[in-house]
Amino acid sequence: MDIQEAQARLESLREILNQYNYEYHVLDKPSVPDAEYDQKMQELRQIEEEFPELVTPYSPSQRVGGEPLDAFEKVTHRVPMLSLG
Repeated sequence: MDIQEAQARLESLREILNQYNYEYHVLDKPSVPDAEYDQKMQELRQIEEEFPELVTPYSPSQRVGGEPLDAFEKVTHRVPMLSLG
């Protein structure tokens, strides 16, 4: 895969994964099984590892989740909740 092919595939994967994240985190209605999401995320990470110059801060591999549902109660933690990843 050359850099142009990698760029095109990354754009496609990012669009798909952003949609999956929105459906899961915001709508609470996932449209794909976790295994399919994980496979696409792994492919995204592999391409970004091979072409680190194509990594962006907006890539699904560089952030977690989406906006929470309004139905969730907001809580202030005494100790900040940090990502385990």
